[in-house]
Amino acid sequence: MYDKTLVIDGLLDIEETLLHIIDRTSWIKNADDFATTPTGVDMLDVATIRLMAVGEEIKKIDKRTQGQLLVQYPNIDWRDIMDMRNFIAHEYFRVEAIKIFNTVQNKVQPLLATVQKMIVDLSK
Repeated sequence: MYDKTLVIDGLLDIEETLLHIIDRTSWIKNADDFATTPTGVDMLDVATIRLMAVGEEIKKIDKRTQGQLLVQYPNIDWRDIMDMRNFIAHEYFRVEAIKIFNTVQNKVQPLLATVQKMIVDLSK
């Protein structure tokens, strides 16, 4: 068995980070918005680094739970999140704004909903 409190703490960190990404990038309407102004470039950095942090915490949770928790939530491609973390960490200068934009637009909200469900489920 694993330490549920430690896992919930990690999930709460992920939740906070995803909410931060949503808040800070709410004005971004297309990938070019990340590249056309200094503020856009800053928001690209914020989103990228925070996505990397999310991937890192997910890796830790998977390790702490010995691979038993994430598989219970198959609607999320956990491997893709961890792979994105690795790419950002090791290839930061090759990160493309379109990839971050698509992730923020299409994957952050479903991940947030799943993380929130996991928190509720583990708190029972």
